[in-house]
Amino acid sequence: MSLDSHGVLAAVTIAMYVPFLLLSIKIVSKYGIARGDGWVFLLIFCIIRVLGGILLVAAEEVTPVNTSLYIGGYALEASGLSPLLLCTLGLLHSILRTPDGFPRHQRPFRLLQILGTVALILVIIGITDETSSSSSSNSQGNTMRRVGVILFTVLYVMLVGICLYLWTQIRFVMRYRKQLLKAISIALPFLAIRTLYSILSTFSSSSFSLTSTSTTSDTSDLAKFNLFTGEWQIYLVMEMLMEYAIVIIYSVAALVLPLNEDYKSSDLAQDEYPSDRPQY
Repeated sequence: MSLDSHGVLAAVTIAMYVPFLLLSIKIVSKYGIARGDGWVFLLIFCIIRVLGGILLVAAEEVTPVNTSLYIGGYALEASGLSPLLLCTLGLLHSILRTPDGFPRHQRPFRLLQILGTVALILVIIGITDETSSSSSSNSQGNTMRRVGVILFTVLYVMLVGICLYLWTQIRFVMRYRKQLLKAISIALPFLAIRTLYSILSTFSSSSFSLTSTSTTSDTSDLAKFNLFTGEWQIYLVMEMLMEYAIVIIYSVAALVLPLNEDYKSSDLAQDEYPSDRPQY
């Protein structure tokens, strides 16, 4: 069976992210999991994209049609925004560390992490309910999925606010984390477009349906953003390319910047954190 446009894009996704999956494993082993700098979420994102691509390609190759493969593949597609947002959150939190590696502002960042996790859970449960046979579950699932995407948007706005705050405190940021902040700032516009696509795609239809019959309930102006029946060119630009740009930016930053060096020089710590610095 030949692949349609979405199947081809799924195959391309696998080819794109297998190298970055291996690279993200190296990055996580370099910085460790316990530190919580966000790199582990980069690894999770690459895993989601590879698995999602495999499921969607398999769904088009398997006969008779297995709807579960489509549901699983598109559920992973819809869930991909969460690890990108949480990765960015973790990286921003790492910039706030002291020269001895002590994390600051743990409570607000933990709350934001919970916010992102709750949003992901709502999206997944919403998709599960919408694919059930019960009409009441479909309506409830659609609401939960939309609330989840709204929470993703709130989290993104908070990330922008944190980034702007860090720029106002740039003189207190450690040397290589200043460069990391620049990388995050470059990635945020791409993340904005990716978040916008999630909003438009989620509100383009009143149901999470895999068939073209769902277009009867689509909002006409947003139908082209539908994940299943919309224009694949929009999906390519607003989701795939935006995500790939973010992954490239973060991966290059992780490999090029010697971030661990910020913890090794007491002289640097004294220079970057003068005695008159504000207390947090």
